[in-house]
Amino acid sequence: MMISRKNRSEENSTRIPPGIWGCRLLLGFLALALIQGCAAVGPDYTLPKPSVPDAWHQELVKGLNQGEPVLETWWTLLEDPVLNSLIERASEDNISLQVALARIKEARARLGIATGDIYPDLKGAGDAIRKRSSDEFSSPLGDNPDTFYNLGLSTGWELDFWGRVRRSVESSQAGLQASVENYRDALVLLYSDIALNYVNIRTLQARIHFARANATTQQQTLEVTMNRLEAELAPELDKHQATMNLEITRSVIPSLKILLNQAIHRLGVLVGKPPGALYEELSREKAIPQPSKTILVGLPANLLRQRPDIRQAERELAAQSARIGVARADLYPTFSLTGSLGYEGTTDLFESSSRFFTFGPTFRWNIFNAGQVRNRIKVEDARTEQALKAYELTILTAMEEVENAMVAYAQEMKRAEAILRSVASAQKSVDLVSEAYRIGVANFQNVLDLERTLFQQQDALADSQGKVVQNLIRIYKALGGGWTPPAPEKK
Repeated sequence: MMISRKNRSEENSTRIPPGIWGCRLLLGFLALALIQGCAAVGPDYTLPKPSVPDAWHQELVKGLNQGEPVLETWWTLLEDPVLNSLIERASEDNISLQVALARIKEARARLGIATGDIYPDLKGAGDAIRKRSSDEFSSPLGDNPDTFYNLGLSTGWELDFWGRVRRSVESSQAGLQASVENYRDALVLLYSDIALNYVNIRTLQARIHFARANATTQQQTLEVTMNRLEAELAPELDKHQATMNLEITRSVIPSLKILLNQAIHRLGVLVGKPPGALYEELSREKAIPQPSKTILVGLPANLLRQRPDIRQAERELAAQSARIGVARADLYPTFSLTGSLGYEGTTDLFESSSRFFTFGPTFRWNIFNAGQVRNRIKVEDARTEQALKAYELTILTAMEEVENAMVAYAQEMKRAEAILRSVASAQKSVDLVSEAYRIGVANFQNVLDLERTLFQQQDALADSQGKVVQNLIRIYKALGGGWTPPAPEKK
């Protein structure tokens, strides 16, 4: 049947031009892009709710009471200006802190990389190539050689229907937060290490002080035995025994000085200085610092907010949970919009005849890959389970450290009090027996034994007094002291 010219004209007028189809297709994909945030495969992360006891098992002792502790600047309770200065300097110069800060920068940059996948990718390219073909293949109508020009833009945009990009950003955000907690944990460790080493220095100085004082006393005893030997009132054995006692005491001092210098060197490195930089400042003898106020200890539940290592483990769990969604998105097709626009030719590059463009949707789908995608999902599931158990173990370890530090503090307090009473009795005994030996009514062996006992107990007292303070520092370390967490969000 013939179609009249009029009917053909009407038919052509009802046809949709190809350009309109392209616009509709573009608008359709843009609409899909706008609603792509409605779905994201993989589990939505929820904060775990671990079970923690309502109170500590270790009974609180004198000087350690229930209440809201001062944790951000706990070392100020020791009221030692030198310690305060060391911690302030370490906050600026410690190398470990600088490494932790660099990790935060790295994590922030990784988040920027992941976030960049949300937006279209636009690239520019161009070239100018001089080309000569073989005379056997060159066209007789064209120039040989010739120059080819190409200049244009290309773009690509993945439409995140299944949330692969969003889950990746979610994982990177949690990774950044974990790196911040790692920095805070470095603060906790640094401040406690500085305080522990500083107290160790003062403890060693006290032990050296007692060793020198006892060596002086024993030197005086040796002089008494020599005088009595010259007066033929004592045997030569007394002289040799007194010398032995004195030299044993003197031999302890170099060993203590080795430990003292090592502690000073360690403290120098902790504040970011050469090992010997603090020698002049710390070599001057000073008493072991003691807390000036009653020490308060919070509840076990507070550890979940205060301990940076627990917070870091929780953020690492969140990051790993999001990776399940990234892996699961590979089960579904990936849709993208791609296009290019530019000019190409040999002459008159910017003429309309040299213009080219391409635009359209593309998709990619792993229809068969021998179960690799599903096994990658299982890998991420297993890693998430590991991260959850690591989080739970971190909580249990934190509670164990607090309990251990508290019982050590309590028992060392009792030990120090007992040794203090022992030192008082030993000192009185030495005074009495020394006087009795001078007038010839005491056996010299009693003098030797009691002087030796006095030195041992004084040395033990200094060591115990230092351990009391160090165990208190370990309590603050176990509680996560050294920084202040943000206030909990109101629901």
